[in-house]
Amino acid sequence: MSVRIDVWSDFGCPFCFLAAASLERLRKEAEVEIHWHSFQLRPPGAPAMPPEVRAMVEKERQHVAQVARTQYGLELRPGPVGFNTRPAHVGEKYADAQGKGDDFHNAVMKAYWQEARSIDDAEVLKALADKIGLSGDALAVSWEDSAFAAAVDSDRVQAALNGITSVPTLLFAEQYIVVGAQPYQVLKDQVAKIQQGVRLL
Repeated sequence: MSVRIDVWSDFGCPFCFLAAASLERLRKEAEVEIHWHSFQLRPPGAPAMPPEVRAMVEKERQHVAQVARTQYGLELRPGPVGFNTRPAHVGEKYADAQGKGDDFHNAVMKAYWQEARSIDDAEVLKALADKIGLSGDALAVSWEDSAFAAAVDSDRVQAALNGITSVPTLLFAEQYIVVGAQPYQVLKDQVAKIQQGVRLL
C-alpha cells in the first residue's frame, strides 16, 4: 500500500532541506508518493529583509548546520540569503508535469544548501533541469506559462484550507499532519502505522 505524502516547503527554508533529505531516504525504503507544494516564505511584493532579520537567519543557519552534521551526516554550504524562490517553485510545477518533480526539488535543494548556488539564477535552474533529464530551455519557457504560476499560488490557498501556516508541513494520507523537520524514524513510523491501519490522532 502506497502512502501519499503532501509536503508544503520553501527552498530557502533550512528545515525544509532537512525534511527533504529524510523524505528522499524514506522514498527508497518505503512505499510512498511524495507531492511537493509551494509555500513561499517571502512571496512576491514582500519588503526587503531588514538587517536584524538577516542576522537572525544567519544565526539559525549555524544551528541547522550543526543539526545537519550531527543528526543527518550532511554538510551545509548554503547560498545567499534573501533570494526569490518563485522561479524555482514555478519550475518545480513544470518538472512535476513531466514526472520529474521530486528529482527537481531535491536537485534545487542540494544546489542551494550544499553547493552555495544562487537558485534564483535562471542559468543555474536551467542547468539543474538538464542534469535531471529535462530541457533547461523548456524550463525557461515555463516561467512565462500562467498555468504553472497559478499552480504555485494554488498551493498557498490549499495550505490555508488545511490550516498550514509554517514549513515544512507534511500531510500523510490526506489526514495526518506532521510539522517541522522531524527525525527520520518519526516519518517512517507514521507511514508504517498508516499501512497497518492503525488509527492516528
